[in-house]
Amino acid sequence: MTNLFNPQNIFMNLSVNSQEEAIEKAGQALVEDGAVTEKYITAMKEREQIVTTYMGNFLAIPHGTDEAKTEVLKSGLVLLHIPNGVDWDGNETKVVVGIAGKDGEHLDILSQIAIVFSEEENVERVINAQSKEEILAIFEEVEL
Repeated sequence: MTNLFNPQNIFMNLSVNSQEEAIEKAGQALVEDGAVTEKYITAMKEREQIVTTYMGNFLAIPHGTDEAKTEVLKSGLVLLHIPNGVDWDGNETKVVVGIAGKDGEHLDILSQIAIVFSEEENVERVINAQSKEEILAIFEEVEL
């Protein structure tokens, strides 16, 4: 599966001050991509109150609650590259992947992200990437 991420939805070398700010940036990028309505951002924050979306290996995957499915217009994916990290429920997070899935399409996407981030070498490569192209290449190497 190539073109997992649209290059315009990869945001490099961001500096964010809080988990909430990271969720807002990811959510706003999904809104601007036409994937979700503004209400989805609130649902992403609500999801964090229920259960953390921190996945380990410096990765968080914020997404909306099940009740927010109606706010999803199309599947969307954004990546925030935060080399200096942000505190996410007590865990240092350097990559935030905001996701919105329509009709279960996001499950394949999630498995591909999980495969990439299950290997520490890939995690290091993503965190140390200097360009969107480098990040895209890492994800394109993974075959489902």
